Amino acid sequence: MSNLEGKVAVITGGSSGIGLATAKRFVREGAYVFITGRRQAELDAAKNEIGRNVTAVQGDVANLADLDRLYAAVKAEKGVLDIVVANAGFIEHAGIGELTEAHFDKTIDIDLKGVVFTVQKALPLMARGGSIVVLSSVINSKGIAAHGAYAAAKAGVRALVRVWTQELKGKGIRVNALSPGATETPIIRGQFDSDEASEAAKKAFSAVTPLGRLGRAEEIASAAFFLASDESSYVAGIDLPVDGGLAQV
Repeated sequence: MSNLEGKVAVITGGSSGIGLATAKRFVREGAYVFITGRRQAELDAAKNEIGRNVTAVQGDVANLADLDRLYAAVKAEKGVLDIVVANAGFIEHAGIGELTEAHFDKTIDIDLKGVVFTVQKALPLMARGGSIVVLSSVINSKGIAAHGAYAAAKAGVRALVRVWTQELKGKGIRVNALSPGATETPIIRGQFDSDEASEAAKKAFSAVTPLGRLGRAEEIASAAFFLASDESSYVAGIDLPVDGGLAQV
């Protein structure tokens, strides 16, 4: 029997990158997954790529009505939920001198508020315990210019993981954070105005990462699988860095 056989999982931001790789891994391990994403075309493509044991629900994690629709679909189709991977995220560069209210609000709404209510609204369905995996970032402990709002949000969700571990232990729900380093996903290209700038950033991150390269989405998905499964049954409240050593040495 696979480690996730018969489990039901929600993965936000599941239409690309780490979320899509995690959905694929979970399905291979026997789970049924519900994936979310803001763009319907990408969500449909991801569903086709996953191929089986998947329901796609379009929505924005910053919109609480969209989260209600997501969990209504889970309740209607499966009636129970075992795993939540709060992966949906947003990153945009802005130094303190250029920071706008719109940038700050969007970052916090998606990267912090979205995580809070993704978790809160899942809890009534997690009647048989389970695992919650929150995507933070190694930026939660590093000072990288122009990443202020993002770093604050990611440090915030790491702090919440500690609190939620205490609050949910009586329900048999484990909560852990997963912090990737620089990872080869579409979100990197989206941070820059050109392919050249994006490639330069990748080279710079590779140069300061001890393993000498960017991570792969599948490598982060492997860590998410570990935290979601009984392989990590005695692991709670941690922040697991999967960063090639970037923030560790």
